[in-house]
Order: sequence, then structure tokens, then C-alpha cells
Amino acid sequence: MTPNRYFLVQAYNNAWANHRLLGACRTLTPQELQVTRTSFFPSILKTLNHILTVDWFYVSALEGRPMGPSAFEPELPFLDFTDLEREQRAIDRRLIDHCRQMTPDDLEREVVIPRQTHEQRERADRLLLHLFQHQIHHRGQVHAMLSGTRTKPPQLDEFFCASATDQALRRGDLAELGFSETQIWD
Repeated sequence: MTPNRYFLVQAYNNAWANHRLLGACRTLTPQELQVTRTSFFPSILKTLNHILTVDWFYVSALEGRPMGPSAFEPELPFLDFTDLEREQRAIDRRLIDHCRQMTPDDLEREVVIPRQTHEQRERADRLLLHLFQHQIHHRGQVHAMLSGTRTKPPQLDEFFCASATDQALRRGDLAELGFSETQIWD
């Protein structure tokens, strides 16, 4: 697998994992989404909003149109879960599209990330690795918080294996997202 393909497949995995997690969260009431829980961000809704705003922050920088700190204003952009889910799906698609269009040279390109007090500069490949790790980290927190609800946390780890069992587990989700195994792996 080429580095470019690796990042594209990671972007698809990211969208799929968000789809599964958001699907589980969709079964919760607004009160259950907002109740204080043990985690870095003290509710499921606050954690999901954080995932989204950080995606806006980094994807916009990768695209060459950095939002900078304005990505975090307001800190909690969506109290309505339907709006949050729609926006997360949109940024997931933007990330896939960006990764699909990247060339090997683009992976080495310096990305400027405006911060409050300075400009951070990172290679695109390193920034993508950071973004995917950030997503995994905070999805894990939401997954753990779901364990304290009536909703069973979804499996988020059967994306990469080619076994028939894993393919069957993700087939319906991929169809809902409009993705195909061929599109992802070929």
C-alpha cells in the first residue's frame, strides 16, 4: 500500500467509525447526550463537538484555507445532535476527498496552522497521523461513556481485516455511507 493509499483508507475508516459511533449516540435522548459523565470533556455531546471542531481546524489547514482558532468559536457549536451528525459527516467527506486528491509531494508539503499566539508548521503526513490519532482517542472516550448508558457501544475495530466475517460486519454501514469495499481497497 502506498502512503497516499494508506491515508485515504484511514480517512474512510475514520468516516466509518464516526458513522458507527454517531449511530449509537443517535439512540440517546438529548438529556442523555448532555448529562455529566467521567471523561476529559464531561459529556458525550461535548466530546462529539470537540471531535468536530478539531476536524474543522485541521482539515481546513490541510486544504490550505485554515480556520485557525475560529474553528473553536463557539466552543460547543451544536446542541442539536442532528446538526452535529450532519456536520461531522460533511467534514469526514471533506477529509476523504482531500486524501483522495493528495499526491506523494502533497504528503511532504508544509501545512500552516494558525494558533492563538503563533503559526504552527507541520508536514501534511504528520498532521494527518495526528488527526487520525485525535479522532481515535476521543471516539474511545465516547465509547467508554456509552458504556454507562442503555446503548451498547458499537464495535469500531472491524474495518481493516479482509475476512468474510469483518466484511459482513461493515457491509451495511458502508452502504449507508455510499462507500464500497472496492472503492476503499482498490
